[in-house]
Amino acid sequence: MARDRQMRLGAFLMGVGHHAAAWLHPSADPRALTRLGHYAHQAQVAEAAKFDAIFFADNVAMLGPPSELGALAALPYYFEPLSLLAALAPQTERIGLVATVSATYLPPYHLARKFASLDHLSGGRAGWNCVTSGSDAEAHNFGLDHQYEHAHRYARAGEYVDVVKALWNSWDEGALIADQQARRFYDPARIHRIDHEGQFFKVAGPLQLDRTPQGHPVIVQAGSSDDGITLAAATAELVFTAQQSREDAIAFRTRLRAAASANGRDPDELLVLPGIMPFVAETREKAQQLHDELLALVDPRLGIGFVSGLMGTDLSQYPLDGPLPEPASTQGWQSRQKLLVDTARAEGLSIRQLIARIITARGHKTVVGTPGETADLLEDWFTAGAADGFNIMPPILPQGLEAFAELVVPELQRRGLFRTEYAGRTLRDHLGLPLPQTPALAAAAE
Repeated sequence: MARDRQMRLGAFLMGVGHHAAAWLHPSADPRALTRLGHYAHQAQVAEAAKFDAIFFADNVAMLGPPSELGALAALPYYFEPLSLLAALAPQTERIGLVATVSATYLPPYHLARKFASLDHLSGGRAGWNCVTSGSDAEAHNFGLDHQYEHAHRYARAGEYVDVVKALWNSWDEGALIADQQARRFYDPARIHRIDHEGQFFKVAGPLQLDRTPQGHPVIVQAGSSDDGITLAAATAELVFTAQQSREDAIAFRTRLRAAASANGRDPDELLVLPGIMPFVAETREKAQQLHDELLALVDPRLGIGFVSGLMGTDLSQYPLDGPLPEPASTQGWQSRQKLLVDTARAEGLSIRQLIARIITARGHKTVVGTPGETADLLEDWFTAGAADGFNIMPPILPQGLEAFAELVVPELQRRGLFRTEYAGRTLRDHLGLPLPQTPALAAAAE
């Protein structure tokens, strides 16, 4: 790997922390997730540390019906993320603004317009994380009895992304004139209907607003299943993923880059950021103490319920100290289910041990240690080709993000792995991604 290759960092923000017991820790304010100032502070901390972007995940249903068991966990997706990012845009200047919006339940014209608006209003900092949704609970909120089956969702999402990109490209550069003397607001020759009619969508276009500051928002994808890799290789510019080992991360990134090349794409224009949950402190003992305090606060029923949901199997019917049973076939989160099974089998984990491992970071890599030890792991993965950077998932917010920004980022900068200043103003600038061409520009270049 070239030494001047720079690490990318995303700040994955969720409520008062990613750990299942974050809201119960004495240092946390559980009501903070209801206040805009809580998120504004985190965005400003991440921007001061020169993170590439902040990121909000989303789900369009409560994770299970209201119940005493469900009440053991804080709500992870409180605000609708696009609305939240629009509120944070004027409170920041440079940092990218990435949100998850499902391609299954929002018509593509709506999505294209919403993200183009955010890109304009933020000066070119928007990114869309395309997911397909994985639960029947979400389907029930949109008039469906069941979620679409996995392959159908991803086939539909592929066409969906094509429609969205066509809408974003429906205005050529310079189409908006706003010439008072000529009484000409736009050049109609530079605005194009898309007249899309496919298997799943029929959309005329064009979009109502002109080409955005970064051409179009950065497209992000988070699926690691076969269907997810196929979609990412064809459409994504940034991929969020979960791997437990450097070797698995290398294999995933290598496979994804090869698939991108097979699609005629430059694999260097597809960045992979595994999720990392850092427990970091001045000493390893303090970092381990926070890890252990949070784990002790997890109600066992919550852990069993969470892993059972991912496995599609009620694990409460099996001995906790016994082996993990074979998973049920699922149309939901296939890649995460495979990760759980592979981890349990490879390390010989019992159900109890797997729950302790997964409940901490939901299958993402957990790092416990000093700033130097944390930077060592990140550098090792980065230089070995396991990652282009990392999506940082603080266990408690804002404290975990502050600790990473104050302790780990300076160490990465000292090693020449991470920027000390932003080189540009858009999310594409930060990520080193090219400005996408409209069909007219691409034709002119041939």
